[in-house]
Amino acid sequence: MNLRDLRYFVAIAETLHFGKAAERCFVSQPTLSGQLRKLEESLGVTLFERTSKSVTITPIGTSLLAHARRTLEEADALTEAARTHRDPLADPLRLGALPTISPYLMPLILRPLRERHPQLRLVLSEELTQQLLERLDKHELDAALIATPVDDPDLVARPLFDEPFWLAHPSNHPLYTKESITRADLESLDVLMLAGGHCLADQVREVCRLAERKSEGAMADLRAASLETLLQLVGAGFGCTLVPALAMRGTWMTDAGVVVRKLDLPDAYRRVSLVWRRTFPRAAALEVVMEAILANLPNTVRPLDREGNPVAVTRRPRR
Repeated sequence: MNLRDLRYFVAIAETLHFGKAAERCFVSQPTLSGQLRKLEESLGVTLFERTSKSVTITPIGTSLLAHARRTLEEADALTEAARTHRDPLADPLRLGALPTISPYLMPLILRPLRERHPQLRLVLSEELTQQLLERLDKHELDAALIATPVDDPDLVARPLFDEPFWLAHPSNHPLYTKESITRADLESLDVLMLAGGHCLADQVREVCRLAERKSEGAMADLRAASLETLLQLVGAGFGCTLVPALAMRGTWMTDAGVVVRKLDLPDAYRRVSLVWRRTFPRAAALEVVMEAILANLPNTVRPLDREGNPVAVTRRPRR
């Protein structure tokens, strides 16, 4: 048994296709098949059921897959530790983020990062929470910015900031004349939300107590795929929604049809954290990214320390 054979095993398990696995590993299919047979003989078990039409991992194969991934990650960590001892920022950093975070946060940090750490190259991805966590598990991402708690002993979650929600409503809405927005106001609104899969939709439901009442009205089935689309619907008079504070810098703010109001409610916020695998060896690169985020946040959000407590951060002046 060697690391190369374990890489072949993992590649077949992830593709369930010998040809695709061989392409991923840059070897011929006969070579990959032969090495897999040797691995199975060495272990004394069958890892895959193969037919002319399909490849299926066996139950013991599924059990051993987790061990193989950990072994490969430890081996990679050994190599990375030696490399990063020289320069932890030398290799690309694959960073994922929610589509309700990335468009508003990334423009704030990319220029400062480039100026202070020109050797660091971020490879960015935008996906929903479940997809981000799955890609972390598959080692397709190095870290991810998410806004929901994680309960996984293999992951580290570092809270970065609490992002308050603001209420966005049409300019001709009855709430326009109210000095402050109460919980009762939110509970009686026709609230527009993002489509299923967006954690922001669940957070809006919780803040507005929507889980306690049935969605009704002409707009009950109206869902948007992006926050920008949702706010265009608000501007067109279709309803109201809650907006994360970072999105207050979006292009939609130029639309005179939308009015935004601050909510003075203790639970009207979401917590944004950076999540990565506990065994990821390039902690110094992650620290650089987190430092840039905390130093360049707008004053509409609340920075946090490592324990999740609010802190005062000296932000660099905008250029």
